[in-house]
Amino acid sequence: MLKPQPIGVFPGTAGFFLLPPVDDADTFMPSLLQGRIPEPCPKEWLFFLAAVHGEPVERVAELLPDTKEGHFNRFILNPGKETYERAKSMLSGDYLLLLDAAAWRLNFIDEPPLYENTSDEIRAFILAAHAYDAMQQKNWEKAVFLLEEAAQTVVSRSPIFSARLLSEAAAVKQTVGFIDERLIDAYKNALDLIKDSPFDEMKAELTFQLGTAYQELANGRKPYYIEAIKCYNKALKTYRKDKDSETYAMIHMNLALSYIAMPSTEHNHDLKTATAIQSLREALRYLDKEKQTELWSSATINLANALQYAKSSHMEDNLWEAVALYEDVLKVRKKEEDPHGYARLIANQGTALSHLGAFSSAVPKLNEAKRIFDQVGDFEAKQTVEEMLKEIEWKKQQISSQQ
Repeated sequence: MLKPQPIGVFPGTAGFFLLPPVDDADTFMPSLLQGRIPEPCPKEWLFFLAAVHGEPVERVAELLPDTKEGHFNRFILNPGKETYERAKSMLSGDYLLLLDAAAWRLNFIDEPPLYENTSDEIRAFILAAHAYDAMQQKNWEKAVFLLEEAAQTVVSRSPIFSARLLSEAAAVKQTVGFIDERLIDAYKNALDLIKDSPFDEMKAELTFQLGTAYQELANGRKPYYIEAIKCYNKALKTYRKDKDSETYAMIHMNLALSYIAMPSTEHNHDLKTATAIQSLREALRYLDKEKQTELWSSATINLANALQYAKSSHMEDNLWEAVALYEDVLKVRKKEEDPHGYARLIANQGTALSHLGAFSSAVPKLNEAKRIFDQVGDFEAKQTVEEMLKEIEWKKQQISSQQ
């Protein structure tokens, strides 16, 4: 059988397929392992080309050769007892273990196979299966260890596969809060491994993730926010508004939050706030209030907050828009479901109303927020609201004394 195999290189079903031997395979393989199909494609590999191009399963199945590899691939396309047993009867050694790893990934058998006596890309594939098994058991440390070992196992033979494994390990670490400088290095290493590949969407996704790693690690450090912003702007060159609307919106949200959180100077405060507002407006253009309620709510609240504190010649218009935006979110965020979040929302709205001098509307909202903060034990937020209420009382007295 052909070695090495491009398993794990291409996304989707093609990443599971085995290729049969062909003439001059050794000359094709280095390019194939970088994600490039040879031109012209050998006729024995036309099924693979069809899978890479996303053609229907039926068309891919029609093109499968009647070989060991073909029966392995037929099981991938149609997991069942008959296709599994047929493939199993034709395979041996590492390839039999690979079949069982794929069968476990496809929920056809209960446990992934052992990997101790395997090597190279097959070992990496099986190690990854054990990592996913660890994830199901919420053993995140083991999952990361296995994915990183798998990535290292195949780094010299199949760099794209290694990059995919490395990026998965980084994503797991980030999701469960294992965030440190090594996370940035992992994303950078993965990006370096795919720099010569044609997988632009993968590059954009990893660049976006690298940006989030910089942002999460920034903690007030301006250079990290700058790196995050660079990553987001670079990712936006690939993600399309029409095709990738949710990701496009999320990148703009993160871009805005990086600008807002980045330490200001006297000269750039107004500019970075204006840029953040622009990005949040762009995000909201591509978020559906009904289908993406949480993302839409988050973007809307962030826009309202930014408008409330932006320096502008249209301060009053900004404040009224912020009040209206908070009200829009209050229609979908209920006090019963998230009292703490609801309290923060009405506290912000009450603050905006107080800046507008609409004290009769502001005070009831601020008093309700204060009660909820007290109930949930957020005494710092309660104190902030109390200070705002005192400020309102002082302003009312000033107005009264001038009349």
